[in-house]
Amino acid sequence: MPSIETLPADADSAELPTAADVDAAAARLKGRALLTPLLEFPLVSERLGFRLLVKAETLQITGSFKFRGASNRLLAARAADPALKAVVAFSSGNHAQGVAAAARLLGLKATIVMPADAPRIKVDNTRALGAEVVPYERRTEDREAIARAIAQREGGLIVPPYDDPHVIAGQGTVGLEICQQAAALGFDPDVVMAPCSGGGLIAGIALAVKARHPGAAIYAAEPQGYDDLGRSLAAGTRLGNAPAAPSICDALMAERPGRLTFPIHQRLLAGAFAVSEDAVLDAMNLALRHLKLVVEPGGAAALAAALDQRAALAGRNVVVVCSGGNADPALIQQAAGRDDPLVGIA
Repeated sequence: MPSIETLPADADSAELPTAADVDAAAARLKGRALLTPLLEFPLVSERLGFRLLVKAETLQITGSFKFRGASNRLLAARAADPALKAVVAFSSGNHAQGVAAAARLLGLKATIVMPADAPRIKVDNTRALGAEVVPYERRTEDREAIARAIAQREGGLIVPPYDDPHVIAGQGTVGLEICQQAAALGFDPDVVMAPCSGGGLIAGIALAVKARHPGAAIYAAEPQGYDDLGRSLAAGTRLGNAPAAPSICDALMAERPGRLTFPIHQRLLAGAFAVSEDAVLDAMNLALRHLKLVVEPGGAAALAAALDQRAALAGRNVVVVCSGGNADPALIQQAAGRDDPLVGIA
């Protein structure tokens, strides 16, 4: 793991997106990204002891929130440079699909650097959207270096998965919609929870929600073994993950919090929860049985955290973002075969 001293300098405040940038992203994405539903499940809430509302980004274009940030980045780039022809991204799958879909809509060539062990469904979907996929070995190769070489060779724009102001602002439209939908339902969110890898989604959500509900508590959810944000918040500086076995939450395996995302996390988050793989599988099971949603492991991390923290959440309005639904069939089957996690809850 690189030492703290070798990390890039922390972001200057002028580089960071704001709630106004999220509003601008929403205007840019209108008619392009889907307005995903905020779903309520009274019987589930009654069993859990808190009011559960789920923001179903599993129903977004490409099956995850990533289409929002990718589209906002590419639309802004095309406006700034109408001659733009190609884009390059690196991703384990959901950002890959988001960039591929956004590039296709704008007529841009997309090349995606993906780990060789990425879920087959995500690789196949990325190729089906017209992107070229360049595989790399997660443990031995530098995906960013590979992407930079391709971009230099082809004159392409690199679209980072989280450490970019337009990407963060685009993901923040999830939070803006939560606020608008909560208002339509007549409640104020007490707690908002979302999965976290590099932290673009939870940073963008925090910008939008805290601007409108300053008292809301915003929490990130991470897999155990990849809990770099929780440890970084406690330490006050960005920390990396020690080498660990791959997680079933393949979408949440960033090495450390982002240079741009972490200052937002420090300012606006109430904390981060680390969840076990068993808790994630239980959350996937609950989503299948009771919410009628297919949620991939990484996308279910915040729901898993809410189940783990249900005693502390008692009586509160809790919005959980299910961020993606691109799970391999074998994992869906594994989750579906587990016992109902609501059985035994008083």
